[in-house]
Amino acid sequence: MKLVIQRVSEASVKIDGKIKGTIGMGLMVLVGIEESDGQDDIDWLSGKLVNLRIFPDENEVMNKSILDVEGEILLISQFTLHASTKKGNRPSYIKAAKPDISIPLYEKFVGSVNSLLPTEVQTGEFGADMKVSLINDGPVTIIIDSKNRV
Repeated sequence: MKLVIQRVSEASVKIDGKIKGTIGMGLMVLVGIEESDGQDDIDWLSGKLVNLRIFPDENEVMNKSILDVEGEILLISQFTLHASTKKGNRPSYIKAAKPDISIPLYEKFVGSVNSLLPTEVQTGEFGADMKVSLINDGPVTIIIDSKNRV
């Protein structure tokens, strides 16, 4: 699994012109799932996400987590995170998991993150054409791949 995490002052996702999810200060997270992902990836990444210290403390040092600042999370599925651009100019998505694998894993990931937060995770809709808006705070953007945890 791969996450692109952006610290935001606000973020939202629209589907067919209607807001599906919206948050204030917190994290907007793009989630990419590949064929080989499983429960261990979900457990590791959900713990890493909620404990990642990328919010400023009283000395303006990134030393606080989403839990410490009582922020919100918006999770958006994004199969294009697993694009391969080695050959030619058209990305290949062969490593991205097919919906029969990725939908249940995405839903488990949302549930896992939800279980670690006092507020409910906001989401987009898997496979939908989504319009994501955000104000990146910092800017702070972190990429984490569960396959690179060792």
